[in-house]
Amino acid sequence: MQIYLDYSATTPTRPEAIAAMQAVLTQQWGNPSSLHEWGQRAATVVEQARMQVAGLINADAESIIFTSGGTEANNQAIMGVAHLYAKPQHIIISSIEHSAIAEPVRLLELWGWQVTRLGVDAKGRINPKDLKAALQDNTVLVSVIYGQSEVGTIQPIEELGNIAHRHNVLFHTDTVQVAGRLPVDVRKLPVDLLSISSHKIYGPQGAGALYVRPGVELIPLLVGGGQEMRLRSGTQAVPTIAGFGVAAELAVQEMSTETPRLIKLRDRLFAQLADIPGLIPTGDLIHRLPHHVSFCLEYADGEKLSGKTLVRHMNLAGIGISAGAACHSGKLSPSPILLAMGYSEKAALGAIRMTLGRDTTEADVNWTAMVLKQVLERLTPVELVFR
Repeated sequence: MQIYLDYSATTPTRPEAIAAMQAVLTQQWGNPSSLHEWGQRAATVVEQARMQVAGLINADAESIIFTSGGTEANNQAIMGVAHLYAKPQHIIISSIEHSAIAEPVRLLELWGWQVTRLGVDAKGRINPKDLKAALQDNTVLVSVIYGQSEVGTIQPIEELGNIAHRHNVLFHTDTVQVAGRLPVDVRKLPVDLLSISSHKIYGPQGAGALYVRPGVELIPLLVGGGQEMRLRSGTQAVPTIAGFGVAAELAVQEMSTETPRLIKLRDRLFAQLADIPGLIPTGDLIHRLPHHVSFCLEYADGEKLSGKTLVRHMNLAGIGISAGAACHSGKLSPSPILLAMGYSEKAALGAIRMTLGRDTTEADVNWTAMVLKQVLERLTPVELVFR
Protein backbone atom coordinates (compact mmCIF):
# COMPACT_ATOMS: atom_id res chain seq x y z
CA MET A 1 0.00 0.00 0.00
CA GLN A 2 1.48 3.33 -1.08
CA ILE A 3 0.25 6.56 0.56
CA TYR A 4 1.68 9.96 -0.38
CA LEU A 5 1.27 12.58 2.35
CA ASP A 6 3.73 15.29 1.29
CA TYR A 7 1.49 17.55 -0.80
CA SER A 8 3.04 20.68 0.72
CA ALA A 9 6.36 19.66 -0.86
CA THR A 10 4.87 19.01 -4.28
CA THR A 11 1.68 17.72 -5.85
CA PRO A 12 1.36 15.27 -8.74
CA THR A 13 0.72 17.05 -12.03
CA ARG A 14 -2.93 16.54 -12.89
CA PRO A 15 -3.84 14.91 -16.23
CA GLU A 16 -5.56 18.04 -17.56
CA ALA A 17 -2.38 20.07 -17.06
CA ILE A 18 -0.27 17.37 -18.72
CA ALA A 19 -2.62 17.37 -21.71
CA ALA A 20 -2.28 21.14 -22.04
CA MET A 21 1.50 20.84 -21.90
CA GLN A 22 1.53 18.13 -24.54
CA ALA A 23 -0.58 20.27 -26.87
CA VAL A 24 1.92 23.10 -26.56
CA LEU A 25 4.93 20.86 -27.10
CA THR A 26 3.45 19.40 -30.28
CA GLN A 27 1.33 22.21 -31.73
CA GLN A 28 2.06 25.59 -30.08
CA TRP A 29 5.82 25.44 -29.62
CA GLY A 30 6.68 28.84 -31.11
CA ASN A 31 8.47 31.68 -29.36
CA PRO A 32 5.70 33.89 -27.93
CA SER A 33 7.76 37.01 -28.72
CA SER A 34 7.74 36.23 -32.45
CA LEU A 35 5.24 38.09 -34.64
CA HIS A 36 4.48 35.28 -37.07
CA GLU A 37 1.69 32.72 -36.71
CA TRP A 38 3.79 30.17 -34.82
CA GLY A 39 4.81 32.77 -32.26
CA GLN A 40 1.35 34.19 -31.89
CA ARG A 41 -0.14 30.76 -31.21
CA ALA A 42 2.30 30.42 -28.31
CA ALA A 43 1.60 33.99 -27.15
CA THR A 44 -2.12 33.18 -27.04
CA VAL A 45 -1.38 30.20 -24.77
CA VAL A 46 0.63 32.40 -22.38
CA GLU A 47 -2.08 35.07 -22.21
CA GLN A 48 -4.81 32.50 -21.64
CA ALA A 49 -2.79 31.04 -18.76
CA ARG A 50 -2.22 34.54 -17.39
CA MET A 51 -5.99 35.02 -17.19
CA GLN A 52 -6.42 31.60 -15.56
CA VAL A 53 -3.79 32.29 -12.89
CA ALA A 54 -5.22 35.77 -12.33
CA GLY A 55 -8.59 34.14 -11.68
CA LEU A 56 -7.05 32.15 -8.84
CA ILE A 57 -6.59 35.36 -6.83
CA ASN A 58 -9.22 37.59 -8.54
CA ALA A 59 -6.58 39.81 -10.14
CA ASP A 60 -6.31 41.60 -13.46
CA ALA A 61 -4.35 39.47 -15.92
CA GLU A 62 -1.86 42.30 -16.51
CA SER A 63 -0.85 42.05 -12.83
CA ILE A 64 0.51 38.50 -13.20
CA ILE A 65 4.23 38.06 -13.90
CA PHE A 66 5.24 34.48 -14.72
CA THR A 67 8.36 33.16 -12.99
CA SER A 68 10.15 29.83 -12.63
CA GLY A 69 8.39 29.18 -9.31
CA GLY A 70 7.61 30.51 -5.86
CA THR A 71 11.26 31.03 -4.96
CA GLU A 72 11.88 33.35 -7.89
CA ALA A 73 8.62 35.18 -7.22
CA ASN A 74 9.67 35.78 -3.61
CA ASN A 75 13.15 36.90 -4.62
CA GLN A 76 11.72 39.25 -7.23
CA ALA A 77 9.41 40.80 -4.65
CA ILE A 78 12.15 41.34 -2.05
CA MET A 79 15.02 42.34 -4.32
CA GLY A 80 12.78 44.16 -6.78
CA VAL A 81 11.78 46.59 -4.03
CA ALA A 82 15.24 46.77 -2.45
CA HIS A 83 16.99 47.70 -5.70
CA LEU A 84 14.79 50.79 -5.99
CA TYR A 85 16.90 52.40 -3.27
CA ALA A 86 20.46 53.67 -3.59
CA LYS A 87 20.96 53.40 0.19
CA PRO A 88 19.96 50.60 2.59
CA GLN A 89 16.52 50.97 4.16
CA HIS A 90 14.44 48.92 6.64
CA ILE A 91 12.48 45.74 5.89
CA ILE A 92 10.20 43.68 8.15
CA ILE A 93 9.57 39.94 7.85
CA SER A 94 8.37 37.27 10.25
CA SER A 95 10.68 34.93 12.12
CA ILE A 96 9.01 31.93 10.43
CA GLU A 97 9.42 32.80 6.76
CA HIS A 98 10.28 30.24 4.11
CA SER A 99 13.96 30.33 3.17
CA ALA A 100 12.98 31.86 -0.19
CA ILE A 101 12.24 35.02 1.82
CA ALA A 102 14.64 34.59 4.73
CA GLU A 103 17.73 34.12 2.55
CA PRO A 104 17.36 37.15 0.25
CA VAL A 105 16.61 39.25 3.32
CA ARG A 106 19.75 37.90 4.96
CA LEU A 107 21.71 39.10 1.92
CA LEU A 108 20.15 42.55 2.26
CA GLU A 109 21.24 42.58 5.88
CA LEU A 110 24.82 41.84 4.82
CA TRP A 111 24.55 44.80 2.44
CA GLY A 112 23.64 47.15 5.28
CA TRP A 113 19.86 46.94 5.38
CA GLN A 114 18.05 47.05 8.71
CA VAL A 115 15.92 43.95 9.22
CA THR A 116 13.24 43.32 11.83
CA ARG A 117 12.06 39.74 12.23
CA LEU A 118 8.72 39.71 13.99
CA GLY A 119 8.37 37.11 16.72
CA VAL A 120 5.47 34.69 16.89
CA ASP A 121 3.57 33.00 19.70
CA ALA A 122 3.73 29.28 20.49
CA LYS A 123 1.22 28.62 17.70
CA GLY A 124 3.24 30.52 15.13
CA ARG A 125 1.00 33.61 14.91
CA ILE A 126 2.18 37.20 14.69
CA ASN A 127 0.64 39.79 16.98
CA PRO A 128 -0.35 42.71 14.69
CA LYS A 129 0.65 45.12 17.46
CA ASP A 130 4.23 43.94 17.02
CA LEU A 131 4.18 44.95 13.36
CA LYS A 132 2.83 48.38 14.22
CA ALA A 133 5.60 48.84 16.82
CA ALA A 134 8.31 47.70 14.38
CA LEU A 135 7.52 50.17 11.61
CA GLN A 136 10.06 52.96 11.10
CA ASP A 137 10.28 56.04 8.94
CA ASN A 138 12.59 54.15 6.56
CA THR A 139 10.55 50.93 6.37
CA VAL A 140 9.92 50.20 2.69
CA LEU A 141 8.52 46.65 2.70
CA VAL A 142 6.77 44.17 4.97
CA SER A 143 6.74 40.51 3.90
CA VAL A 144 4.77 37.91 5.89
CA ILE A 145 4.04 34.36 4.79
CA TYR A 146 0.30 33.67 4.52
CA GLY A 147 0.33 29.96 5.41
CA GLN A 148 3.44 28.47 7.00
CA SER A 149 4.53 25.34 5.16
CA GLU A 150 6.08 23.55 8.14
CA VAL A 151 3.51 24.08 10.90
CA GLY A 152 0.43 25.09 8.90
CA THR A 153 -0.34 28.34 10.71
CA ILE A 154 -2.24 31.02 8.80
CA GLN A 155 -1.40 34.64 9.56
CA PRO A 156 -3.86 37.57 9.93
CA ILE A 157 -2.78 38.92 6.54
CA GLU A 158 -5.62 41.40 6.12
CA GLU A 159 -4.91 43.07 9.45
CA LEU A 160 -1.14 43.08 8.88
CA GLY A 161 -1.50 44.49 5.38
CA ASN A 162 -3.79 47.26 6.58
CA ILE A 163 -1.24 48.29 9.21
CA ALA A 164 1.50 48.46 6.59
CA HIS A 165 -0.67 50.48 4.21
CA ARG A 166 -1.69 52.95 6.90
CA HIS A 167 2.01 53.75 7.13
CA ASN A 168 2.46 53.86 3.33
CA VAL A 169 4.61 50.71 3.35
CA LEU A 170 4.42 48.04 0.65
CA PHE A 171 3.13 44.64 1.73
CA HIS A 172 4.10 41.25 0.24
CA THR A 173 2.83 37.80 1.13
CA ASP A 174 3.93 34.33 0.08
CA THR A 175 0.73 32.38 -0.69
CA VAL A 176 2.45 29.29 -2.10
CA GLN A 177 0.69 27.02 0.43
CA VAL A 178 -2.59 28.96 0.43
CA ALA A 179 -3.53 29.83 -3.16
CA GLY A 180 -5.68 27.07 -4.61
CA ARG A 181 -6.55 25.73 -1.17
CA LEU A 182 -8.26 28.77 0.36
CA PRO A 183 -9.89 31.76 -1.35
CA VAL A 184 -7.47 34.62 -2.04
CA ASP A 185 -8.87 37.89 -3.38
CA VAL A 186 -6.39 40.68 -4.07
CA ARG A 187 -9.25 43.11 -4.66
CA LYS A 188 -10.08 42.76 -0.97
CA LEU A 189 -6.71 41.94 0.60
CA PRO A 190 -4.34 44.87 1.23
CA VAL A 191 -1.40 43.27 -0.60
CA ASP A 192 0.90 44.85 -3.17
CA LEU A 193 2.91 41.77 -4.08
CA LEU A 194 1.93 38.10 -3.82
CA SER A 195 3.74 34.88 -4.73
CA ILE A 196 2.20 31.68 -6.18
CA SER A 197 3.63 28.32 -7.23
CA SER A 198 2.31 25.92 -9.88
CA HIS A 199 3.47 22.61 -8.44
CA LYS A 200 1.62 23.16 -5.15
CA ILE A 201 -1.73 23.15 -7.01
CA TYR A 202 -1.25 20.10 -9.28
CA GLY A 203 0.47 22.05 -12.03
CA PRO A 204 3.98 21.31 -13.33
CA GLN A 205 7.17 22.12 -11.48
CA GLY A 206 9.13 25.05 -12.88
CA ALA A 207 6.35 27.64 -13.04
CA GLY A 208 5.16 30.31 -10.64
CA ALA A 209 3.84 33.84 -10.60
CA LEU A 210 4.23 37.15 -8.83
CA TYR A 211 1.19 39.37 -8.54
CA VAL A 212 2.17 43.04 -8.77
CA ARG A 213 -0.53 45.53 -7.87
CA PRO A 214 -0.94 48.18 -10.59
CA GLY A 215 1.26 51.18 -9.83
CA VAL A 216 3.82 49.25 -7.77
CA GLU A 217 7.32 49.73 -9.15
CA LEU A 218 9.96 46.98 -9.12
CA ILE A 219 13.46 46.56 -10.50
CA PRO A 220 13.66 43.28 -12.48
CA LEU A 221 16.07 40.54 -11.49
CA LEU A 222 16.44 39.37 -15.09
CA VAL A 223 16.91 41.84 -17.93
CA GLY A 224 17.40 41.40 -21.65
CA GLY A 225 14.35 40.60 -23.71
CA GLY A 226 11.78 42.64 -21.82
CA GLN A 227 9.21 39.86 -21.50
CA GLU A 228 6.57 39.79 -18.75
CA MET A 229 5.94 43.55 -18.75
CA ARG A 230 9.72 44.04 -18.62
CA LEU A 231 9.84 42.51 -15.15
CA ARG A 232 11.13 39.05 -16.12
CA SER A 233 13.18 38.79 -19.29
CA GLY A 234 13.64 35.48 -21.05
CA THR A 235 11.56 33.39 -23.42
CA GLN A 236 8.54 32.16 -21.49
CA ALA A 237 8.34 28.44 -20.69
CA VAL A 238 5.09 28.07 -22.62
CA PRO A 239 4.38 24.37 -21.82
CA THR A 240 4.75 24.77 -18.05
CA ILE A 241 2.86 28.06 -18.07
CA ALA A 242 0.00 26.35 -19.94
CA GLY A 243 -0.12 23.55 -17.37
CA PHE A 244 -0.02 26.10 -14.55
CA GLY A 245 -2.97 27.95 -16.04
CA VAL A 246 -5.12 24.84 -16.33
CA ALA A 247 -4.27 23.78 -12.77
CA ALA A 248 -5.17 27.24 -11.46
CA GLU A 249 -8.52 27.28 -13.24
CA LEU A 250 -9.45 23.82 -11.96
CA ALA A 251 -8.35 24.73 -8.42
CA VAL A 252 -10.87 27.58 -8.43
CA GLN A 253 -13.63 25.29 -9.66
CA GLU A 254 -12.94 22.55 -7.11
CA MET A 255 -12.08 24.57 -4.00
CA SER A 256 -15.60 24.74 -2.58
CA THR A 257 -15.77 20.95 -2.31
CA GLU A 258 -12.13 19.96 -1.96
CA THR A 259 -11.20 22.30 0.89
CA PRO A 260 -13.95 21.09 3.29
CA ARG A 261 -13.05 17.49 2.43
CA LEU A 262 -9.40 18.11 3.31
CA ILE A 263 -10.32 19.84 6.56
CA LYS A 264 -12.39 16.82 7.59
CA LEU A 265 -9.51 14.43 6.84
CA ARG A 266 -7.00 16.72 8.55
CA ASP A 267 -9.04 16.86 11.74
CA ARG A 268 -9.58 13.10 11.63
CA LEU A 269 -5.84 12.47 11.50
CA PHE A 270 -5.18 14.87 14.37
CA ALA A 271 -7.87 13.14 16.43
CA GLN A 272 -6.53 9.65 15.77
CA LEU A 273 -3.04 10.64 16.91
CA ALA A 274 -4.13 12.72 19.91
CA ASP A 275 -3.50 9.99 22.49
CA ILE A 276 0.15 9.30 21.64
CA PRO A 277 2.38 10.35 24.58
CA GLY A 278 4.94 13.00 23.68
CA LEU A 279 3.56 13.64 20.17
CA ILE A 280 2.70 17.34 20.26
CA PRO A 281 0.68 19.10 17.53
CA THR A 282 2.50 22.13 16.14
CA GLY A 283 1.00 25.30 14.73
CA ASP A 284 -2.39 26.89 15.22
CA LEU A 285 -5.16 24.28 15.15
CA ILE A 286 -7.82 26.88 14.29
CA HIS A 287 -6.03 29.29 11.95
CA ARG A 288 -4.61 26.47 9.86
CA LEU A 289 -4.05 25.30 6.31
CA PRO A 290 -6.85 22.87 5.39
CA HIS A 291 -4.56 20.02 4.37
CA HIS A 292 -1.83 20.31 7.00
CA VAL A 293 -1.03 18.03 9.97
CA SER A 294 2.20 18.49 11.93
CA PHE A 295 3.75 17.33 15.20
CA CYS A 296 6.98 17.31 17.13
CA LEU A 297 8.24 14.52 19.37
CA GLU A 298 9.18 15.99 22.73
CA TYR A 299 11.58 13.16 23.59
CA ALA A 300 13.47 13.16 20.27
CA ASP A 301 17.22 12.90 20.72
CA GLY A 302 18.37 13.78 17.19
CA GLU A 303 20.24 10.49 16.85
CA LYS A 304 18.24 7.30 17.33
CA LEU A 305 14.94 9.15 17.39
CA SER A 306 14.17 12.19 15.24
CA GLY A 307 11.77 13.39 12.61
CA LYS A 308 14.12 12.00 9.97
CA THR A 309 13.97 8.59 11.68
CA LEU A 310 10.19 8.62 11.53
CA VAL A 311 10.26 9.61 7.84
CA ARG A 312 12.51 6.65 7.05
CA HIS A 313 10.38 4.15 8.99
CA MET A 314 7.15 5.46 7.47
CA ASN A 315 8.71 5.25 4.03
CA LEU A 316 9.57 1.60 4.64
CA ALA A 317 5.85 1.12 5.34
CA GLY A 318 4.98 2.79 2.03
CA ILE A 319 3.91 6.16 3.46
CA GLY A 320 5.54 9.42 2.39
CA ILE A 321 5.74 12.16 5.02
CA SER A 322 8.37 14.84 5.73
CA ALA A 323 10.52 16.07 8.62
CA GLY A 324 11.27 19.55 9.87
CA ALA A 325 14.93 19.12 10.73
CA ALA A 326 17.59 19.67 8.07
CA CYS A 327 20.75 17.62 7.61
CA HIS A 328 24.05 19.48 7.17
CA SER A 329 27.33 17.54 6.82
CA GLY A 330 25.75 14.49 8.42
CA LYS A 331 24.47 16.38 11.45
CA LEU A 332 20.83 17.23 12.01
CA SER A 333 19.87 20.86 12.60
CA PRO A 334 16.64 21.65 14.45
CA SER A 335 13.87 23.41 12.59
CA PRO A 336 14.39 27.19 12.87
CA ILE A 337 10.63 27.61 12.57
CA LEU A 338 9.95 25.57 15.71
CA LEU A 339 12.83 27.25 17.55
CA ALA A 340 11.26 30.62 16.75
CA MET A 341 8.00 29.30 18.20
CA GLY A 342 9.72 28.44 21.48
CA TYR A 343 10.26 24.69 21.13
CA SER A 344 13.40 23.10 22.54
CA GLU A 345 16.13 21.91 20.17
CA LYS A 346 15.34 18.26 20.92
CA ALA A 347 11.63 18.69 20.28
CA ALA A 348 12.40 20.60 17.08
CA LEU A 349 14.56 17.69 15.90
CA GLY A 350 11.47 15.51 16.21
CA ALA A 351 9.28 17.52 13.84
CA ILE A 352 7.18 15.72 11.24
CA ARG A 353 4.60 16.90 8.72
CA MET A 354 1.80 15.06 6.92
CA THR A 355 0.01 17.02 4.21
CA LEU A 356 -3.07 15.75 2.40
CA GLY A 357 -4.26 16.13 -1.17
CA ARG A 358 -6.71 15.21 -3.93
CA ASP A 359 -5.87 11.51 -3.78
CA THR A 360 -5.99 11.18 0.02
CA THR A 361 -8.85 9.07 1.33
CA GLU A 362 -10.28 8.35 4.76
CA ALA A 363 -8.77 4.87 4.52
CA ASP A 364 -5.35 6.46 3.91
CA VAL A 365 -5.71 8.57 7.04
CA ASN A 366 -6.79 5.59 9.15
CA TRP A 367 -3.91 3.43 7.90
CA THR A 368 -1.36 6.20 8.40
CA ALA A 369 -2.45 6.77 12.00
CA MET A 370 -2.21 3.06 12.75
CA VAL A 371 1.24 2.70 11.16
CA LEU A 372 2.64 5.79 12.88
CA LYS A 373 1.48 4.48 16.25
CA GLN A 374 3.20 1.16 15.58
CA VAL A 375 6.42 2.88 14.49
CA LEU A 376 6.48 5.03 17.62
CA GLU A 377 5.80 2.03 19.85
CA ARG A 378 8.84 0.28 18.36
CA LEU A 379 11.12 3.31 18.59
CA THR A 380 10.08 4.82 21.91
CA PRO A 381 12.18 3.83 24.94
CA VAL A 382 10.24 1.66 27.40
CA GLU A 383 10.76 4.07 30.28
CA LEU A 384 8.96 6.79 28.31
CA VAL A 385 6.03 4.58 27.38
CA PHE A 386 5.29 3.77 31.05
CA ARG A 387 6.26 7.05 32.67
